[in-house]
Amino acid sequence: MEMPLHERIAADLRRRIASGELAVGDTVPSESQLCAQWNASRAPVRQALTTLRAEGMIGGGRGKPAVVRRHTLSQPFETFLSFSSWAAGLGHVPGQRTLEIARRPADADIADALQLDEGTPVVQLLRQRLIDGRPTMLERTTFVEPVGRLLFDFDCDSGSLYAYLGEQGVDMTVARHQIDAVAADEHDSELLEVALGAPLLRERRRASGVDGRPVEYSDDRYRPDMVSFSIENSQQAHPALLRDWRAS
Repeated sequence: MEMPLHERIAADLRRRIASGELAVGDTVPSESQLCAQWNASRAPVRQALTTLRAEGMIGGGRGKPAVVRRHTLSQPFETFLSFSSWAAGLGHVPGQRTLEIARRPADADIADALQLDEGTPVVQLLRQRLIDGRPTMLERTTFVEPVGRLLFDFDCDSGSLYAYLGEQGVDMTVARHQIDAVAADEHDSELLEVALGAPLLRERRRASGVDGRPVEYSDDRYRPDMVSFSIENSQQAHPALLRDWRAS
């Protein structure tokens, strides 16, 4: 199904901003220009511009031309688990290289995170994640065994494994995140193409079903020159964790 016109207009403007075609401070094409480009009425054009204003990517108004405010592209919490869905939704090409998938006994830290007895079988996955072919994140994920074994029948390089697990009925609707900084070890350095000891953003995540039972624990390490995190909140809504793409 084709995206609605206002979403296609917004996605194209995000792409132009992220690529640097529209730099910070540049004037965004006017409503008239966008109407002509897309052969559209003003309604979908205004809806697209309103969306970008809400995301903080453009500003201006009250008779003044809209201008680019920032290049970062953010993701709402409800799709945070899927790196592939996030990147693709922003007009970038996600990629992954599965380096290891194995069934092994849980060590003490993993057992604590997943509320298992030490030595309980789990399935562990190591993947290099890419955006537009560039190494962006190193993902070390552990699944409880009944969930992880589903991945042995799935090509983990073919797309979003979280979408696949969702199709299999796996509930991962609740997540707890911890974000800190770590120094790149030899493995991180090689796979993320950064210097040994370079700072990395680490997101540790535990995902559970609505019943509260942990399903997945992940240690994800990002290049901070490419991805950042922020918290967005308001009096009307619970805080939302955002993962941002740094155009460079």
